[in-house]
Amino acid sequence: MVYNKDKDKSDFILLINQHSGIIHKICRLYRDRPEDRQDLFQEITYQLWKSYTSFKGESKISTWLYRIAFNTAISAFRKKSPDLSYTSELPDLADEQVNDEQTARYEKLFKALQKLNDADKAIITLYLEDLSYQQIAEVSGINENYVGVKINRIKTKIQSLIK
Repeated sequence: MVYNKDKDKSDFILLINQHSGIIHKICRLYRDRPEDRQDLFQEITYQLWKSYTSFKGESKISTWLYRIAFNTAISAFRKKSPDLSYTSELPDLADEQVNDEQTARYEKLFKALQKLNDADKAIITLYLEDLSYQQIAEVSGINENYVGVKINRIKTKIQSLIK
């Protein structure tokens, strides 16, 4: 197989464009300020590029992407100062035609999600992205049977945080 750097580059750009929503959601969960989210997005993209040519296709591309994005977010988050705090800012929902009641519900949900530990954030984000228990297990590294248990516990925790 002949290595084609230009083809890899264009394929990678297409991959990032197709999955940018996933990366933005992860950045939203792990960073409070827009400029910090942009920095994290760039760091995730860089880490994806570094490992792109070594991706062997043994898992779905989205599973690989989630794993690198979460690992980068968690690793970068831990490098930040311990007094880093979240705000209740929401992403720009104006173009999604969300009413005030829905906006308030999203705000409560984001606040609750941000209070979860890193592992729980990752699992519930994958669940909310409609990944199967098997895919969540692959990304998170926990047993597939335990995924359902964890999700139920996280849901209960979120409900108590929202109240």
